[in-house]
Amino acid sequence: MDMSLKEIFEGMENNENRPPPSDQSKVGGGEKRSRKKRKGTNNPILESGCIEKVEQVVRIKQKQEEDKESARLHSFNPACKINETLKPGRNGRMRSLRSTNYTKKVSAADLQQHIPVTFPEVLLSVEVYHNVRQCVKTQELLVLGKQPLTDLREKIHCSMDQVMQKAGQYDPSGYFLIEDVFYTDLRDPSAINYAKPILDWLRNSKEEVQKKWEYIISGRLHQKHKAIMGEVSASNLPRFASIEMQKIRFCDLLFRLGAGYLYCHQGDCTHTLVIRDMRLFHTDDVHNRTVYPIVTFQLKMVFKKCSACKIFRATKVTADDKWTPQNPCYFCDECFSLLHFNDDGLPYYNSFLEYDYNHD
Repeated sequence: MDMSLKEIFEGMENNENRPPPSDQSKVGGGEKRSRKKRKGTNNPILESGCIEKVEQVVRIKQKQEEDKESARLHSFNPACKINETLKPGRNGRMRSLRSTNYTKKVSAADLQQHIPVTFPEVLLSVEVYHNVRQCVKTQELLVLGKQPLTDLREKIHCSMDQVMQKAGQYDPSGYFLIEDVFYTDLRDPSAINYAKPILDWLRNSKEEVQKKWEYIISGRLHQKHKAIMGEVSASNLPRFASIEMQKIRFCDLLFRLGAGYLYCHQGDCTHTLVIRDMRLFHTDDVHNRTVYPIVTFQLKMVFKKCSACKIFRATKVTADDKWTPQNPCYFCDECFSLLHFNDDGLPYYNSFLEYDYNHD
């Protein structure tokens, strides 16, 4: 009703604002008569306009209510029961969504075999550092004291493994150097004992070894070694040994907290390992032995985009490329082939170096 009255009065005001007819003779009495006529004709116009507008608004409201009723779902209806089922269709009888819940949630830990941790047990916090940027920590792991060294090696992530595997030159060999002992990984039949040539050199070249050792202890390494172990003489050469990695557990090791040890793989890719902390296992720790070692810190990997399209991740990097705006320059597979090879697959020029790119 309010809406209809508002529209009628707005129409009447528009009519009143119109200028009167330009007739100079009709002044005075004629103007009074016209006002009387206008006053007398307002009632039927108002009543008819209001009735029409009210009927129109009522029809619109009825139409809206009908649309709401037809579009209302049974699940939104408060009068509908939860266990009420729908009518059977072609696919059989449908049930309410509440009856289709699972009895057990699936997670990554549930997919593994559950082996309880036996007490007493200790936890070691091991830090792994970058092979080139030696001051940058890449990983930190929690290791059980009764786990072998091979479990830790399988959890260490290095991009060199991916590069060598992609090049078809992956080497499963590797070793940990902890307190003058080489713990080598010889599980794979094709693995090589990296420690053997080093031990042979120590036995067969004693004079050269003595000179190297004197040079080592006379510099900054001597100062660090002295702060940890005390005074070291040139005659006290370390007695190195080699043991297979899979036979040694962390609780069998002799190590110092905070000291730096060596992990070597893929020939000459070396990482510094630091056993930062050691504590007893308690009830708040994960009691499933299969999830250890647990990675508690992982350095975020940075991936570069293609320098040409700026969309896809780079898979190639070129150096000394004369057609690139920067050196080195990164490309995805599509852009690299378009800019460096013709339709026959032949290179436009060969005066550049090409490498595979994984991440920074």
